[in-house]
Amino acid sequence: MGRPTDTPKNNRESFRLSDDDIEKLKFCMERSNMSKTDIVRKGIDLVYRETQKEP
Repeated sequence: MGRPTDTPKNNRESFRLSDDDIEKLKFCMERSNMSKTDIVRKGIDLVYRETQKEP
């Protein structure tokens, strides 16, 4: 059992990325000192906010 949290993460996803996407992800990880998961979550939040603005 992991640490207690207010936002449990019970879902798991798997997907394929191109070499170019992997290089971009590695670059983002190095520059931001964030994990892969944190970068993906931030990307999801950014796209979600952008789509909420659309009419």
